[in-house]
Amino acid sequence: MSGAKLLKETGPREVFCGLTSIVWLHRRMPDAFFLIVGSRTCAHLIQSAAGVMIFAEPRFGTAILEEKDLAGLADAHEELENVVKNLLRRRPEIRTLFLVGSCPSEVIKLDLATVADRLNHHLQGEVRVLNYSGSGIETTFTQGEDGALKALVPLMPNCDEDQLLLVGTLANSVEDRLKTLFHRLGIPKVTSLPPRESTKLPAVGPRTRVLLTQPYLGETARVLKDRGAKVLTAPFPLGVEGSRLWMEAATKDFGIREETVNATLGPLILRARKALQPHIEQLQGKKLFLLPESQLEIPLARFLQRECGMKLIEVGIPYLNKELMQSELELLPDNTPLMEGQHVERQLDRVREQNPDLVVCGMGLANPLEAEGISTKWSIELVFSPIHGIDQASDLAELFSRPLHRHDLLTNNQLAQI
Repeated sequence: MSGAKLLKETGPREVFCGLTSIVWLHRRMPDAFFLIVGSRTCAHLIQSAAGVMIFAEPRFGTAILEEKDLAGLADAHEELENVVKNLLRRRPEIRTLFLVGSCPSEVIKLDLATVADRLNHHLQGEVRVLNYSGSGIETTFTQGEDGALKALVPLMPNCDEDQLLLVGTLANSVEDRLKTLFHRLGIPKVTSLPPRESTKLPAVGPRTRVLLTQPYLGETARVLKDRGAKVLTAPFPLGVEGSRLWMEAATKDFGIREETVNATLGPLILRARKALQPHIEQLQGKKLFLLPESQLEIPLARFLQRECGMKLIEVGIPYLNKELMQSELELLPDNTPLMEGQHVERQLDRVREQNPDLVVCGMGLANPLEAEGISTKWSIELVFSPIHGIDQASDLAELFSRPLHRHDLLTNNQLAQI
């Protein structure tokens, strides 16, 4: 493995669970509903994370496991079926229902796949019922999307025509822009997974080329390969360089001339690099420490080091998929410390020892570090923000320059008061 020095550690972790991915998935597919089978803690997490008021009618909910379910005094499968039937009577607009497993439901071995099969037989196609795991026992929060998309792949129709499939949830405006650019480059058919309507799934087949928009979709990529699709390997579309190489992976496979690519992307690249300059002035030479949480850490490290001039102290990742990340790893500086896994106490000790200018971490660690005078960026914010593509490079950089600018303002104000 070139460009990075891989290290591993295990121990206590600080990450959100996969239920959090429901927050962006339910916005993407308005005709779908996500029913968590979990505890009151699960319900509180998703309600708080989504910021939904108590009077709202969100497209997610929790079937709460009570003490009698956990003790085996009730048939939890039968009770869950009744909850689903009541939900569908109340919400007839639901076209796809996801049963989402949690830590409690997995600990007591609830068989959600069997429940989904029985409900599908009962509903006779009126509503599709799928299941996946959003448990946080062994995973990080972005892997919930991987589970949901993997559950959709078996339902995708077959096709035998040339097409490009973009896989991973993007902001609608960003996805529209990327599709427009691919059309200009000469790729006429571009589809996406997840779709904007859960019942209008894209087709897949042996002439389908897949570009992953997010680096945490390894299981979805695997099952798409099983359907015959070709998964293209490239850096991910974060920043100018990564977005260009990502789009070129598709144009090369479709046989599009380099002159066409340069003519189409060249003006966008010049404009994006000009927009990056104010942020580079803020970020240049600053020390960066990324704690593991979202799986976006390696592409972000590559962008911030190569395009913004930051110094990488340590790049932490929850786990490393070398196949998907190889193109990214090759662009990292030699001997970049790459830490797979987490022992949060030891990593915090290294943060304090190295005294970085900016730490990318979860919300639970950010406030304590800020109290110690270390600037932070919430990693979960990067999942909700429209940061993909050449046009969004300056917006991505601003997410990191902003906390440093805030730190400078606070420091100057404190000095002025002395």
